[in-house]
Parts: sequence; structure tokens; C-alpha cells
Amino acid sequence: MFPPLLSRAPSPLLTAASTSTTASSPPAPPQALRLPPPSKPPLATTLVAAAAAGLLLLSPAPAPSRADPEFKVYYGTAASAANYGGYGGNASKKDTAEYVYDVPEGWKERLVSKVEKGTNGTDSEFFNPRKRSEKEYLTFLSGIRALAPLSAVLNNLALSDVGLQDQIASADDVTSAERTDGAGQVYYEYEVAGAGAHSLISVTCARNKLYAHFVTAPNPEWGRDEAVLRRLHESFRTIQPGAPPPAAES
Repeated sequence: MFPPLLSRAPSPLLTAASTSTTASSPPAPPQALRLPPPSKPPLATTLVAAAAAGLLLLSPAPAPSRADPEFKVYYGTAASAANYGGYGGNASKKDTAEYVYDVPEGWKERLVSKVEKGTNGTDSEFFNPRKRSEKEYLTFLSGIRALAPLSAVLNNLALSDVGLQDQIASADDVTSAERTDGAGQVYYEYEVAGAGAHSLISVTCARNKLYAHFVTAPNPEWGRDEAVLRRLHESFRTIQPGAPPPAAES
């Protein structure tokens, strides 16, 4: 017998055929292969997955993180006591502003009396209604053309501010520095870490006036709101004559 010209191996997935070619041994009938049933996950794994799915459905969505507080720009005119109340019915504080600083939304403005403006030069003040002693305010003094030495200005300011005097006297640390803004304006910066309160002070001269911006808070509020209070401190700047004021208005 001639061997077959072509041979084909049986399918390993469907049948198992005999490999014998002896005539006396009839080929075995094909046997179907049984595939094992798909394995089931362990019961513990199934229960854990079901529990996790239940938690995802029942758990409330995480609350969004608290956004940073909003701020507005305050425009200060540094008007004299004689001109207290504005420049006229149609005058805009934005058009006549000599300085600006940021104020957190929700803070309240304290009305400065004419007597107070004339004695210690307080021009504006805002406070946190939750804690009135957490505040920012500005004082000015006319007839000053240049800053005194850095070491002398803070003590001079304290002469008309009893609270600042007490804070300096009990301070654990007082630091001072000088900076110049993009327009060439020089500012003196002071930080007073007192026993009961913390203050940031910025002082500069412009328009023949000395401007002093104060940000102060009791130590508990300072620990909570330090980032916001430092922003208020850094936002203060004077407006040069003829320069456009910032766009936002309080």
C-alpha cells in the first residue's frame, strides 16, 4: 500500500483519534473533549466586592474644598478733616483715590469720625464682624516728603497709637525690611509678633504725605487667617498722580 500523499493531524480541541495504522485494530471512535466550567470567584471576594459597591452607592459625594475668600478693592482718598465726607456730590473715590488695598468680602467698614481723622490721621478702617479686633486700617500724615530711617519710623507711628505702643513693648519679635515696587516707590515693612496680637505694617511717602497701612489680629485669629492677612498687607499701594487706578471697585 502506498502511503497517503497528504496527512492531516486531528484537531486537538474537538477529537482524539487513534494513531495506529494496523488493519486489525479498528480506529477508536472520536471522543468529545469537555472544557472545564469557568471558575467562580471565592465567596469572600464576591462579598467584599458587593459591599464596596454598596458603599459607593450609599456614601455621599465628597464636599468641595472651601474656596479662598473673595476680595474687593478699597479706594482711599486721604482727605483732610476739613474735607471729610468727600469732594462733592459727583466725586468718585476711584477717580480721586491716593491709595488702594484689598478687603475680604464680609468685612465691615467702620465710620471714622472727623475728630479721629484730625487727631491721629485715621482715614479708613475695616474689621472682621466675627472678631472686631481683627482689622486693617490706614493712617496718613500730611507734610512729609521722605521717609525717616527704617529704625525710627515704627516708633514714630507708635506715638499716636497706644495699642501699637503696647504691642511693641510686649513683642517677642519685631522685624523690618525695605522694598521697592515696580514704579520705584519705596515701602518700609514691619512685622510685630506681640504677646497677644500680631501686626503687619507698611509705610511709604507720596504726594507729600506719609501713609501707614496696618493689618492686625489677636494671635488665635492670626493663626487661623494668616494667609488672608498677609494678602491684605501685600495689597496696599499708593497711586501715583495721573496713573490709572485698578479696574475693580469696592
